[in-house]
Amino acid sequence: MQDLIDKIDKQKLPRHIAIIMDGNGRWAEEKGEDRLFGHFHGVASVRNIIEGSAELGIEYLTLYAFSTENWDRPQQEVDGLMSLLVDTIRKEISVLNKNNIKLHVIGDMQMLPEFAKEALQEALEMTSQNTGLNLIMALSYSSRWELENAVKNIAFDIEAGKIKASDINQNTLPQYLTTSNFPDPELMIRTSGEYRISNFLLYQLAYAELYFTNTRWPDFRKENLYEAILDFQGRERRFGKTGRQIQATEEPSS
Repeated sequence: MQDLIDKIDKQKLPRHIAIIMDGNGRWAEEKGEDRLFGHFHGVASVRNIIEGSAELGIEYLTLYAFSTENWDRPQQEVDGLMSLLVDTIRKEISVLNKNNIKLHVIGDMQMLPEFAKEALQEALEMTSQNTGLNLIMALSYSSRWELENAVKNIAFDIEAGKIKASDINQNTLPQYLTTSNFPDPELMIRTSGEYRISNFLLYQLAYAELYFTNTRWPDFRKENLYEAILDFQGRERRFGKTGRQIQATEEPSS
């Protein structure tokens, strides 16, 4: 693992990494266990990846923990996930504070059960003064929900005379998204071998590098994260320009 760390260019780290933590249920089923067994073991991966990100100096880490579509899963699994979420948050607050990690949440918090909302609010308040890694949990989140709300709020502000329709430009919409206080992800990782982004940060991932791995989330560890970052650092990020243009801007002037 140290060999991988040594290969990483610390000057070219992605500021923001987003992860779709996929494969907990299938991992459990492959072992003859129920799906909650996989979610339980996925917590160890969460802890390991947060630690690895903080050690490297990553500024923002977004974890897709629960989508709005996940509410349609069997009630037993949903109830178990909510209980696991609350237990994990309460156990990890001291660890977050010890490592100077600030917790944020994006998503439709109103859909969460009251006991989960209370635990989350407590964790947000208790980590609010931390200045290290920004850990963003996407809970009861979907991009279509987010974009719908953003458009509604823009319309409300137009009706209220706060903004004019003619003033709307490409910088307007991001201000109304749940991620308005964060930079867009530069690297998106999805585990478990699925090649889609599943309604996750549709607007924000416009220029992100996408990395897919067959590794199930409960087996995903720091070395897997390092491999993804090395893959990211080996890519040429052009943002619509040509490779020659990018190279010209990176070459030192004589």
